[in-house]
Amino acid sequence: MKRSPAPPLPPPPVRRQLREAAALTQDQLAARVGVTRETVGAWESGRETPRGRRGTAYAKLLGVLADEAAARRPEPGPAAPPALTPAQAFDALYEFGAPALVRQTYLLTGRRELARESVERAFQRAWELWPEVARDRDPVGWVRATAHEYALSPWHRFRRRHRQPEPPPADPGDRTLLNVLLRLPPPHRRTLLLYDGVGLGLPETAAETEASTPAAAGRLLRAREAVADRLPELGDPQVLHRRLAELASTERLRASRPQTVRAGSERRARLWTRAAIAFTAALIGTTALTLRTAPTHYEPPVPPGQAIHGVPPRVAPGALSDEELRLRQKLRDQLQDGPERLVPRPG
Repeated sequence: MKRSPAPPLPPPPVRRQLREAAALTQDQLAARVGVTRETVGAWESGRETPRGRRGTAYAKLLGVLADEAAARRPEPGPAAPPALTPAQAFDALYEFGAPALVRQTYLLTGRRELARESVERAFQRAWELWPEVARDRDPVGWVRATAHEYALSPWHRFRRRHRQPEPPPADPGDRTLLNVLLRLPPPHRRTLLLYDGVGLGLPETAAETEASTPAAAGRLLRAREAVADRLPELGDPQVLHRRLAELASTERLRASRPQTVRAGSERRARLWTRAAIAFTAALIGTTALTLRTAPTHYEPPVPPGQAIHGVPPRVAPGALSDEELRLRQKLRDQLQDGPERLVPRPG
């Protein structure tokens, strides 16, 4: 009796994306397959390859999740080409990853509007750089890193809309856990979210947070200790992972439509282009005016006047005396040319 071939397995990043799109935690998926959470994390990071009956069950479950994700996407029209256009590929990525990213960013910031805005800004940036993002090995990871950096920007504290407190979670346990998370330093909080919340491996967490692996491990241990000091029941990493997933899934978080995000990205690009053109035109006009009005040669500055003491004032000429009148008449009567002008005659 021949065994039916095992279904093909998607790449490791796609495995995690399929689980996140279905709003499943690693514990939930591990329970459905019959393995531990650590095994699922190793499969999703690529450190281990699923084998045997459990590997086959894992592959079948991923196939079901992929079919469900495809069913949620809009059906292409009859005249649609077989290859996706850039806009269609972007919309598929947005619908696939945006809901989970909004929930994750909410755990990072504790603010619903900021989480939605951060994910939208990250996807707008991805649409501006779509050729680069489309070729990335993990597009969702690229957008997640951009969204987290925007969400943790210290400039948000100066915005008026983010100074007002938002309503806390309704459940007291959720409020306590969220307050504990927000007391952590941002790098520690982000490391804890990526490792215990998203389920990334330690090397992937270190790479996304731009830290070395030992530094990421130290941040993770200190964050776990801080959480366990305030909430001892979350000292077990598996319990902490489950509570983070429950806290993110209980909040009603929404994401805009992908068409709206693409339109916002294109509008921002047009505004920046117009601003660059206006600045360039102003710079050219200022340069032309400077060249037109600038002097063409060096003109030394006129020194300031100084008062000179001891020089008698200049007196205007007055009436001539009799002797001066006789001398003037004598000069007029003499010849004006001839040798007499050169050799005076004896008188």
